[in-house]
Amino acid sequence: MLDVVVLFFLFGLLAGLVRSELKLPPALYDTLSLFLLLAIGLKGGVGLAQQSLLPLLPQLALVILLGVVQTLLGFAVLRLKMNRVDAAATAAHYGSVSVATFAVGVNWLTERGISFESQLSIFLAVMEIPAILVGIVLARGISRETRWRMLAHESFLGKGVTLLLGGMAIGYLAGPDGVAPLKPLFVDLFKGALALFLLEMGLIVARQCQDLRKHGFFLLGFALLMPLASAGLGLAAGQLMGLSLGGLTLLATLAASASYIAVPATMRIALPQANPGLSLSAVLGVTFPFNIMLGIPLYHSWARHFTE
Repeated sequence: MLDVVVLFFLFGLLAGLVRSELKLPPALYDTLSLFLLLAIGLKGGVGLAQQSLLPLLPQLALVILLGVVQTLLGFAVLRLKMNRVDAAATAAHYGSVSVATFAVGVNWLTERGISFESQLSIFLAVMEIPAILVGIVLARGISRETRWRMLAHESFLGKGVTLLLGGMAIGYLAGPDGVAPLKPLFVDLFKGALALFLLEMGLIVARQCQDLRKHGFFLLGFALLMPLASAGLGLAAGQLMGLSLGGLTLLATLAASASYIAVPATMRIALPQANPGLSLSAVLGVTFPFNIMLGIPLYHSWARHFTE
């Protein structure tokens, strides 16, 4: 049976496909994004306050390597049909991660009482950045014309990363007791906010589905198969870290996801000649709905097979 938040996504998707006049105010969409990022960051920070940070350094190095490998793999496949710039930009989307997909994965595990490691929230923040930098280098090489300061600011201090890291810092410094008064807002209302966010995502995906038809079966196949390959890489990395069943599932979900916020915003600055329709139609038209409806249960079954 589909999770209720996924049903909200399907409702938005159907409303968009039949060209309903349903539309959420842009300010509400931005507010929900802010809320989800802060809530995820706070939860991760509270968990980190209860453990030592030093053992996490090798894990952080491994997830950075994971993002780099995913980007290189995606680029190698996409170059079969795309020019260098479009292949690099699209590969960067698939080497990075989706906060919404992560939030659905967290909700899916929580509903089933499956625990996972608190550092997954840090992985979410860290994995957004390497793919962006690798994608830019793949497209342009390293030259004097590259505005590294602006790109670094956009990559490391973008809204998503800032909110996640800020939320984690607050949760870490306040600890479980300090964050407890905020539980009615950031914990009890999390699923409702996620449902509204996915309703809007359904409307957005409906618009991207129309663009996907212009780009042929190659992009469709890539958008379906790349998440599966990335999930396998995520499971392998999780095994090396010794993650639990829930941690393996969530890292596989993270690896399988693709960015539709941080990477497009950065690529507009770094690679203005890239065609954003290619990447966004693949990410939002295929990969995102596949992951939240079918992917997460599939990755959990793979993770269970790994642990057994």
